[in-house]
Amino acid sequence: MSPHNLADFEVDHDLPRRDYETRLEALQHRLELIQAAYIVQGLKGIVAIEGWDASGKGGLVTRMNATLDPRFSKVWSIAAPTRDEAAHHYLWRFWQRLPGNREIAVFDRTWYGRVLVERVDGFTPEPRWREAYKEINDFEALLLADGVRLVKIFLHITQDEQDKRLEERLITPWKRWKTGKDDYHNRSRRADYVSAYEDMFRACSPPAAPWHVVAADDKKWARVRSLELICDALGAGVDLRWPEPDAELKAIAEKALGKKLD
Repeated sequence: MSPHNLADFEVDHDLPRRDYETRLEALQHRLELIQAAYIVQGLKGIVAIEGWDASGKGGLVTRMNATLDPRFSKVWSIAAPTRDEAAHHYLWRFWQRLPGNREIAVFDRTWYGRVLVERVDGFTPEPRWREAYKEINDFEALLLADGVRLVKIFLHITQDEQDKRLEERLITPWKRWKTGKDDYHNRSRRADYVSAYEDMFRACSPPAAPWHVVAADDKKWARVRSLELICDALGAGVDLRWPEPDAELKAIAEKALGKKLD
C-alpha cells in the first residue's frame, strides 16, 4: 500500500493476545541486541513517531523502551515550543535533542509540526510551511550523512476508533490526564489534517528516510508492526554478533575469580 493515501490503512487487524505477547517479547529482545551493538560500536539512531491523537504513540514508546537501557535511550515528548524555543528557527530545539554516539532517541511528535499543526491552525504563513518540506528533507539528509539511522512511523486510526478512545480517556479516571480540549479541536479539523499528512508523506519520503504508515485500530498489531519496522531500520547493516571478551580484562577476571572463564 502507498503511504500517500491514509484511507488504504483503515484496516482493523485482530492480533490474538498470545501471538501478540510472543511476538512482542521477541521484538523487544531483538531491540536489546540492537541497542547493545549501538553501545559497543558507537552508533546512533532516531525513531520519529507521528499519528492522530489517541492513536497509540505513548503505548508504542512504552513497549519499545521497556527492556532498553535508559542510559542510552532518550524519549523526547514534543509539545508546543517554549518562548525561548519559539525565538529560534523551528529546527533549533531538535538539534539540541539529537542523539550522540551509542544513543537511540525517540521523538513522540517531531519537527513535522511545522507542516502539520502550524499549517492546519495557521500559526505559520503558507509560504513558510511550504518551504519547510525542503528544509526538513535537508535536515534529515544531514542526519543520515552523519551516520544516524532514522525511522519514521505514522500511526493511523479511523474516526470511529479515535472517538472510542477519546471517550475511554474521559470516563476512565486514571486516563483523564491523557486528554484535553486540544483533542477535540484537532478532531474537528480531521479533513485538514488528512490533507496535511498525505502532503507530508509525498514531500518527505525519500528512499533513505521514508514514512511508514501503520494501521493502528488494533493496538496490539500496531505495536508489533511498528517494532518490526523499527528493528529493521535500526538494525540494517549492523553487526549483531556478540563481541569477543577483552583478553586483558579476561585475564584479570580469571585471576581475581580463581578460575578459567570459557
